[in-house]
Amino acid sequence: MIALLNVHFSRAGDLEAPDHVRTWPPVPLCAYRDGFGNWCTRFVAPQGDFSIGAEGVIRDSGLPEAQPPEGGQSSIELLPDETLTYLLGSRYCETDVLSDAAWRLFEHTPPGSARVQAICDFVHRHIRFDYMAARATRSAAQAYVEAQGVCRDYAHLAIAFCRCMNIPARYCTGYLGDIGMPPPYPPGDFAAWMEVWLDGRWWVFDPRNNTPRIGRVLVARGRDAADVPLIHSFGTNTLTGFGVWTDQID
Repeated sequence: MIALLNVHFSRAGDLEAPDHVRTWPPVPLCAYRDGFGNWCTRFVAPQGDFSIGAEGVIRDSGLPEAQPPEGGQSSIELLPDETLTYLLGSRYCETDVLSDAAWRLFEHTPPGSARVQAICDFVHRHIRFDYMAARATRSAAQAYVEAQGVCRDYAHLAIAFCRCMNIPARYCTGYLGDIGMPPPYPPGDFAAWMEVWLDGRWWVFDPRNNTPRIGRVLVARGRDAADVPLIHSFGTNTLTGFGVWTDQID
């Protein structure tokens, strides 16, 4: 198995307590960085009941996420080399299938941050959130047609639309608590969102929640969900329990 459960290295300096991966029963663990810079833990799980977990304490500013200035979209020929892969189609983000729809929907929006926000607004309205409708194989094009899904489907569709409009966009996964949000709170889960390249840097956009949040904790980045599964298993297993929490400590 390969697990992506550790805080991303870009936030490692904020950790007040380490977020070591632990298993029950204990097994030897080996860690490495993948091609996207994510911290991965590999191990062999024994037959029978087996649990994997990690927890830590991380410092946060307590402020809502920064928003990009107006505009900021670069011409393709001026984009840094490392952003170009995030313009291309990928496993769950079929830019070739969605290109016509993207240009029909967003061609007349102002380029840059306003266009990205228009994409997020559309996806936020278009997809109906439904845990019971979750499907691991649903792509962005299928989410567009079916108009239902979970946070990864929102992210995939928004990412595909951004790429179709020549804006580099990458998939992100991590922890997102309910700090600053009114109760009642839903059960904890991992979250998916996207980062887009504007004004010379990456900015967070979240088409599922579509509002700046407090305390978002990045775990991994990639082209889409295929690059950053929380657990990648080479063998048969049955998930019998799953728990995620991000609690504020004053």
